[in-house]
Amino acid sequence: MSSALPMDGLDPPMRGRAMLVIILGIAVAVLDGTIVNLALPDIARELQTDPARAIWVVNAYQIATLGMLIPLASLGDRIGYRRVYLVGMALFAASSLLAMLATSLSTLIAARALQGLGAAGLMSVNSALVRLIYPRDRIGRGMAINSMVVATSSVAGPTIAAGILSVASWQWLFALNLPLGALVLVLGARALPVNQVKASPDQRISLVDVVLNVLMFTLVFVGVDRLGVRSGAEQGASPLAWALLLGGVAVGFVYLRRMRGQTAPLFPLDLLRMPVFALSMGTSVCAFSAQMLSFIALPFLLLDTYGRTHFEAGLLITAWPLGIVLMAPIAGRLIGRYPDGWLGGIGLALLATGLAALALLPSHPTNFDIVWRMGLCGLGFGLFQSPNNHTIVTTPPPHRSGAASGMLGTARLTGQTVGAVMLAATFSIWSPHDGKGQVVALAIASCCAAIAAVCSTLRIRETRPLSA
Repeated sequence: MSSALPMDGLDPPMRGRAMLVIILGIAVAVLDGTIVNLALPDIARELQTDPARAIWVVNAYQIATLGMLIPLASLGDRIGYRRVYLVGMALFAASSLLAMLATSLSTLIAARALQGLGAAGLMSVNSALVRLIYPRDRIGRGMAINSMVVATSSVAGPTIAAGILSVASWQWLFALNLPLGALVLVLGARALPVNQVKASPDQRISLVDVVLNVLMFTLVFVGVDRLGVRSGAEQGASPLAWALLLGGVAVGFVYLRRMRGQTAPLFPLDLLRMPVFALSMGTSVCAFSAQMLSFIALPFLLLDTYGRTHFEAGLLITAWPLGIVLMAPIAGRLIGRYPDGWLGGIGLALLATGLAALALLPSHPTNFDIVWRMGLCGLGFGLFQSPNNHTIVTTPPPHRSGAASGMLGTARLTGQTVGAVMLAATFSIWSPHDGKGQVVALAIASCCAAIAAVCSTLRIRETRPLSA
């Protein structure tokens, strides 16, 4: 039986149980976006397939998640966030079992696509549920906990995968989701709140709009991926990449024209017309682009350029998520006392400074030289993320919380995709073997963080009603 929702959030005991469900659900969904990367060579070898095809084990998950975030968020506004979340978790766990038992690449890719669909159910309404769980004067703390889990899960995937693969086969990467999924379903059915405010039942979701949304994100994702990763690597890749990308833009043009004039469109143009919301989305995309650029470039820098071992590199990089963990609760307490735009701007300025300092490392840096720069990046990212997410989730009216939550996840995944493609393009121009590519990538990441800081501070000019 679901918990009854008081006028302003849940009572403390129930709030703790509900947040445990949120933390476990979002952690496994974010982790599975990266946890399989390290196992791709083993998967390709065991399933006797080409490594280039094996990458679709990752892409299928990302495309399904990105394409269905917004439709499932909109569905949550209509039928309830709790229902979408629990069904998403059930599908995620069931498809994890299918992936674990897969004996062919096609079966594994299909299971991963279903898993991405389940993850989209979790991510799409995750922040909207946090808004229901906490009273309005403590939403910032809830968002800080949520942001901390997302940020640490984003970078923990390879470390957890390395630990599992050192003692077991790749199938156990998916087996991990089964007990966690069961726990989330049991606790969630009792602890998660039910929407008090929902969209009008006569505002139905058009199947055509859902197909257009998925097609737009799929074509753009695959086109940008091929353009960044394969351009120059194989003849004839660029024309196909451009065709896919332009096809995605064309589908998007038709899709967004259908959204015009609707009071609660599937793709939330109504929210993007709010200057504060639009600037917050731009801030998030640029910040996550900077994060992904640096996360992929840093192992090359530490391993190839500075000769650190894998163990040493892992410990040094840990300073970044540790900085996020230390700053997130502080940021949560500052929300409401100071404008989100200022908090985010200061945090992103720290991130830009830390990234620039990493790009300017000496030829033979000590571990301390690396650690304090990593820590500064983590502290800055931790100060930015919670206030920015707080603005995105609380700016829209309550009945559009699902749409806002879906856009928050879309901004993060879009930024990470753009960052990965920017790195691939950078490495195609400046070789990572001599260390130059990594330095250029970190410099670009610093610029992205600086642009995000500008977007964040521009929000100060806008007046925003706190409709929490």
